[in-house]
Amino acid sequence: MRLSVPGPRSLAGQLFAMQAVLIAVVVAGYALFSYVSDRSQAEEAATRQARAVARSVADSPSVLAATRTADPSAELQPYALKVMRDTEVDFITIMDPRGIRWTHPDPRQIGQTFQGHTEPALRGRTFTETYTGTLGPSVRAVTPIQDGPRVVGLVSAGIRVEEITQRVQDQLTALLGVAAGALVLGAVGTYVINARLRRHTHGMNAAELSRMHDYHQAALHAVREGLLMLDGQYRVALINDGGRELLGVAGDVVGRSVAELGLPAPLTGALLASEPRVDEVHLTASRVLVINTSPVSGGERRGTVVTLRDVTELQSLMGELDSERGFTQALRSQAHEAANRLHTVVSLIELGRAEEAVEFATAELELAQALTDQVVAAVSEPVLAALLLGKTAQANERGVELMVSQESSLDDGLLPESLPARDLVTILGNLIDNAVDAAQGSVRARVTVAAYTRTSEDTPELVLRVSDTGPGVDPEHAEAVFRRGFSTKPAGPGGRGLGLALVRQTSQRHGGSLTVAEADGGGAEFEVRLPLREPETVAGGVPSGAPAARGAGGDA
Repeated sequence: MRLSVPGPRSLAGQLFAMQAVLIAVVVAGYALFSYVSDRSQAEEAATRQARAVARSVADSPSVLAATRTADPSAELQPYALKVMRDTEVDFITIMDPRGIRWTHPDPRQIGQTFQGHTEPALRGRTFTETYTGTLGPSVRAVTPIQDGPRVVGLVSAGIRVEEITQRVQDQLTALLGVAAGALVLGAVGTYVINARLRRHTHGMNAAELSRMHDYHQAALHAVREGLLMLDGQYRVALINDGGRELLGVAGDVVGRSVAELGLPAPLTGALLASEPRVDEVHLTASRVLVINTSPVSGGERRGTVVTLRDVTELQSLMGELDSERGFTQALRSQAHEAANRLHTVVSLIELGRAEEAVEFATAELELAQALTDQVVAAVSEPVLAALLLGKTAQANERGVELMVSQESSLDDGLLPESLPARDLVTILGNLIDNAVDAAQGSVRARVTVAAYTRTSEDTPELVLRVSDTGPGVDPEHAEAVFRRGFSTKPAGPGGRGLGLALVRQTSQRHGGSLTVAEADGGGAEFEVRLPLREPETVAGGVPSGAPAARGAGGDA
């Protein structure tokens, strides 16, 4: 015969049993404590009541006046009985300084000697005691009646101990009734709550819930993409490690509003939007993010699920791909021009004009070498020099003259490790692309580039300036041109309005600044200033050597 071993009870069942036992123990303990403490509390209350009544009677002017008459009992006995009824004390005894009673609940005791201590009262002090007198054990207070400094009588007010015991028993009976009701109500409430809990937990026990929680936490930490869950008031309900890293937030952010996380305004607006967002590109201090939002609703808005993807490196590769595509187009054009020139040289040789062929070929070589020498002489940093040569060819292909300013001077090896060349390519490449776009089609299409170092406030800094002969920037848009998505030109296949936003992001990450002004002779002039030092921290808390994103073709 096999014995069936009962399985583990559900979490709801365990909680019900635990809460029922807990309520019973609490109620029983409280009842016992109340029974013990109510006795002392009742005695204290009776003592305070007797003391207050005795002092009130002793301070009454009519009582003092009655003590001066020939028969004080005639006036004081009715007064004492009335006060006893009104104040619910068991006796009020008014006596002369010798302890001879003027009043007593039992008229037969009038004229007899008071049973109790009076010495402290005769010295002018009110005191209390528990004493067995003619009415049995009682808690009493004795106080003097004074006519100036002289004691002319005494007042004693008391409550029988039997009455105090009866009060305690009445309170205990009521307490037991309330305790029984609380126990029944608690048991019923616990059963109802646990019935709901069983529905919500689908009858799972604690081990199953713990295992599910472990899987949930492991999944959250394993996912590299960012996951953010917001409640109906746009407060953070859940965020995984990837979300913290991509948004650059630290500490306990659960329960805080999205508006309090210090994110860029466009990104905050996207997270607070009620409508869903699909593959929307946003910039943080150091990253390019693609966000998707999906509202959670069930008859009413319950929250939002947000997914975050880091496309910083992808954006960088897209920028490099677009640059390579531009270089390829420029090389194809130059190859076509070189073929034409080569055909010209061959034709001159076939015509027997060798000297003219040599002169023509030499002139072309000198022109190309002069351009290279000019760029390298001004900017000997190899990556930037190569960028300027390539951009010069691209600009020439589009009918724009790209010139390197005479004030340019940037030696190789001058840049610190905290300012990598690829970040400078991001800044200068996007500014040149933006300037070429603006200058193309103008009367004298020209873009001027300046790169040099200077000292400002005892801090060496790198200055990169790009100006064009285009229409310039409307002063009303002087700040808007740096926001992601802003563009005055039609959107292209990859979207517009990202280049200048990336330039500002990269500049601020290195503690620099980006400004726009009107260039001499019209057009726009963008200037970037980057400190040439090893900063301890940078904006957003990102290390200065962190990789930067490069955009393809900056647009404003």
